[in-house]
Amino acid sequence: MKNLLTAMVLLAGLILYAQANACTVTVTGKGASADGSVMVSHSDDGLSDARLIYVPAMDHKEGSLRAVFYSNCALDFKPQWGASETQRIMTRERGPGYDMPGVPPSVPLGFIPQISHTYAYFDANYGIMNEHQLSIGECTDKAKVHPEPEPGKRIFYSSELSRVALERCTTAREAIKLMGELIEKYGYYGTGETLAVADPKEGWVMEMCGYDMKGTDGVWVAQRVPDDGFFVAANQFRIREIRKGTEDMIYSSNIFDVAQHKGWWKPEDGPLDWAEVYGDGEFHHPYYSLRRVWRAQSLVSPSLNLPAWVEGAFTKAYPFSIKPDQKLNVANIFAIHRNNYEGTEFDLTKGLAAGPFSNPNRFEGQAEGTADKEGKLTPLKGAFERPLNIYRCVYAYVNQSRKWLPDPIGGLTWFGPDRPATAVLMPFYAGAKTLPQSIQQGDILTFDRSSMWMAFNYVANYVMLKYSYMIKDLHAVRDRFEAGAFGMQQELEGQAEDLWKEGDKDGVRELLTRHSETIAAKVIDEWWKLSEHLYIKYNDGYLNTKAGIAQAVFYPSWWLKAVGFENGPTSYQRHPGSN
Repeated sequence: MKNLLTAMVLLAGLILYAQANACTVTVTGKGASADGSVMVSHSDDGLSDARLIYVPAMDHKEGSLRAVFYSNCALDFKPQWGASETQRIMTRERGPGYDMPGVPPSVPLGFIPQISHTYAYFDANYGIMNEHQLSIGECTDKAKVHPEPEPGKRIFYSSELSRVALERCTTAREAIKLMGELIEKYGYYGTGETLAVADPKEGWVMEMCGYDMKGTDGVWVAQRVPDDGFFVAANQFRIREIRKGTEDMIYSSNIFDVAQHKGWWKPEDGPLDWAEVYGDGEFHHPYYSLRRVWRAQSLVSPSLNLPAWVEGAFTKAYPFSIKPDQKLNVANIFAIHRNNYEGTEFDLTKGLAAGPFSNPNRFEGQAEGTADKEGKLTPLKGAFERPLNIYRCVYAYVNQSRKWLPDPIGGLTWFGPDRPATAVLMPFYAGAKTLPQSIQQGDILTFDRSSMWMAFNYVANYVMLKYSYMIKDLHAVRDRFEAGAFGMQQELEGQAEDLWKEGDKDGVRELLTRHSETIAAKVIDEWWKLSEHLYIKYNDGYLNTKAGIAQAVFYPSWWLKAVGFENGPTSYQRHPGSN
């Protein structure tokens, strides 16, 4: 029994870790986008800190130091490093958004020299975009080695790397160079990572990991996404052969020596395959990553007719980047994150597991690790398909970096709270003075009607009761808001450009800030009203409208047959199929 309990504790830890590290990220080159912007998207698929925080630009005294904090999303929450499981950082050093009385102060893993001026940026569990249109997205990858943090030896994970880059850099190449230097000088801990890094001219993919549990540096590689290309990653390294002597790929100086020393590769094997040499395949089960890559690429380029089934984790069936059949806009990109494999053989809205009302959500719990009545682990094994849209996503976004506009106007984050399928995209400009308070607050363990995430998470959970019906009501409200936001964009940005040309830069920032605050205020108010509307309309499983209350909404015949409805008490005789 003691061994069983130990195993169950370990499994519980693994489940929490698995749920906290599972994201999807894309990069769209300027030649592949409909308007010429470089786009980065990211879904943060772990129930954790859901806040979008504004970190203001700051000036720092000469000789001051910049604290580097532990990242919960690296290896789960560790209380010795401060903050909390639901509030990722507690410090006054990064503006009012992270100054939270009552939350344990974050304890630095170490310090690096501070610079005289740092840029303003949007921050979440990873850095998102700064005031100069530098844009970042993320996904976690399974590497061969996941080192623990240790002060003085391994103080950086991708989260803090992305924040330092946004604080100090204006271009993707500059950011990659800086993050690489920080890994080499201060050490890397945690999982393998993919960071999408873009500016108004180009998009890059940077992948990194540790290679020794006691190492004091790390390894990394970065590859440029072609201007006419689309890239997607989903919890697995996507860079393959390391190519020397090209401007479109850069990497750490130790990348070959480490692989040889560890016995993972030798020159006679041919070109070093980054994903295979330093990666360890997919998390959890086959197609946990690859199915999402297949679906995203298939949506973008159906003409490629990519195979859904491949020979193994390190298949080369899905290229690093592809050319879209048609140029992509923000809505196209977010539609990828909203996808539940609808219309494919993996459609999660179909089948008995979707229930009678086509609920695409599949809850994780690793049933094979559950103890049976005799105290032994059950032999049950299996897995559901892992969708692009997943119930435990805390936020998703699409960033646009646009070279023809001034930075405050050109940088734009379209942010959707909670899971993509039930989220509304709201625009937040890089030049804003701050972010709406409703976006910057929230705790997943405290019910808070003033939290934007709470409103969306509440409705998303309620919709699961009668998904095929309620999702239509939700989409009607969502589509109205998104159409309005996209429709106002050109006029708003025209007004902002006019102010910019007049030299009224503060007026530009005020205009963009007020615009986002107005939209956010309307959205959160409408979303709570939607929750009330859904409650009334579908109360007690009926359809209740002015046309009549308690209108029956019965189960579909295929589901009734599958669950044994025909075996019910239709006579006084025992039915042959009854228990």
